[in-house]
Amino acid sequence: MRPRHGRSAGTWGLALHLASSIEYQDAILPTSGFAGTSEHALDRAGGLYLTAPGI
Repeated sequence: MRPRHGRSAGTWGLALHLASSIEYQDAILPTSGFAGTSEHALDRAGGLYLTAPGI
C-alpha cells in the first residue's frame, strides 16, 4: 500500500500492491473516487487492513 499525492495539498489517493503482477493498483476511496482527502485515504487503508475478516 502506498499513498499518492494529488495535484493540490489536500488531494490524496491510495494504491495497493498486487503481488501477482508486481504492480500498484489505485484503490477507490469512500468518496467513490480515486482522490480525496488524506483522511479518506487513511480510512480506506484502515478498513482494508484493520477489520476482522468475518465482518
